Amino acid sequence: MMLRVVLYIFIVTFSLGLGNLWLPTPVLGADEAVDFLSDDFYSEDAESYLFNDPLEPVNRIVFIFNDTLFIWVMEPVATFYSNVVPGDLRGCFDSFFRNLQEPVRFVNTLLQGRFSDSLDVLGRFVINSTLGIYGLADAAGRDFGIAPIEATLGETLENWGVGDGFYLVIPLFGPSTFREITGDVVDAMGMTPYYSWTDDLWVASTIYVGKETNKLSLHLGEYEEWTKLLFDPYVSFRNAYFQYRRTARDRSRGAEYRLKAIEDVSPAE
Repeated sequence: MMLRVVLYIFIVTFSLGLGNLWLPTPVLGADEAVDFLSDDFYSEDAESYLFNDPLEPVNRIVFIFNDTLFIWVMEPVATFYSNVVPGDLRGCFDSFFRNLQEPVRFVNTLLQGRFSDSLDVLGRFVINSTLGIYGLADAAGRDFGIAPIEATLGETLENWGVGDGFYLVIPLFGPSTFREITGDVVDAMGMTPYYSWTDDLWVASTIYVGKETNKLSLHLGEYEEWTKLLFDPYVSFRNAYFQYRRTARDRSRGAEYRLKAIEDVSPAE
């Protein structure tokens, strides 16, 4: 039994990693998606970001391993998959799996006190599960203008005052922190629809890996476009990871919270 649990956690982490070795363009509601190549994304004062990275030598080794794995294994597989499966169908698959994750987002929005967002998440789940034919189409966004909402357990723990811990680059996963990887694994294990279809651990993991391969196939070329401009990819990925998380968090909390955060970090006169 213990071995099965350990294998389960490993496969969940591996599956998450297929879409996380690179920094995907997130969905942040009605706003434009984050563009990592835009100067506006890096307009914040870099000194306001404090990186706790005591494991940098080890993290750099893992970063090189992940980079090599992505270029020589994961991206070729996703490229082959994209050449075989039409783009519209891959979009339907992505929408379907995203819809299955909505209950997890709903719980996290409630735990964060984002009650308006929780209603939007619930509305999207109900509409897309019915009018969207089990989530294969985003009827909520297309026909009702309800934008996608992001909410994770890592963000919930942050709202509750739990610190990041130290920065980690995890094999097969990519950039994270101790708090975020804990939240990601719990969020993934909470998505029971993936695993209720079968008692076979390997079948369930294949479904999950297929989901992430499909997701990666929708973002081919973005990783190379970004990394070719970087002098030190490790530092740039670390900086982008923290700034992406801060941008996503602030957009989800609204302009009023953002203004308060700026005032809190402003030096006293």
